[in-house]
Amino acid sequence: MITQEKFIKIKEKYGFWSSWAVWSEQGTTPKSNVGDLSIFDGNEILKILNPNVIFVGLNISRGAISTPLANFHDRRTEATDFKIRYAFKDTQFWGGYMTDIIKDYDQVDSVKVMDFLKENRDYELENINFFKSELNDIESIDPILIAFGSSTQKILKRHFKNDLRILSVSHYAHFMSKETYRDEVINKVSIYNSLNN
Repeated sequence: MITQEKFIKIKEKYGFWSSWAVWSEQGTTPKSNVGDLSIFDGNEILKILNPNVIFVGLNISRGAISTPLANFHDRRTEATDFKIRYAFKDTQFWGGYMTDIIKDYDQVDSVKVMDFLKENRDYELENINFFKSELNDIESIDPILIAFGSSTQKILKRHFKNDLRILSVSHYAHFMSKETYRDEVINKVSIYNSLNN
């Protein structure tokens, strides 16, 4: 279990890049309350948080996060973070830690991100080492990495395929309904479970 002390330390050190896969309940619309960060207030949330499940995005693509733990909890109307909530609700991965593998590189186009990394291998390695420190600081034990999208999967497999379990799912920004996205996630989780039990 994550203690309050550890939660605060993680928030202070990584809060502008990370969050946890927990959201307030949906209200009248699919996107309602997805940006409600009051879910992280109080001690009850600590029972849900799981540092052994790590959701990994590629990079922040909307500018720097100005509020700790707001990554993956975007309240903007054009954001699609609500699909993550819908897809992973009531699954074994709810409560996982969330972060991006590439920090402080603002770019919407993942192809351009990958092109940049191809030309800047040292920058990629710096971010990999930072990610390793992140896993160490949250005291993750034999984690499963859930990669959002093929670009993230490629980076994770390049550096961790022999050391960590990696489950790849489509990026939540892909053009598909929240229902279709959840169906895909549940199917991949089911396949993963059948192969690892």
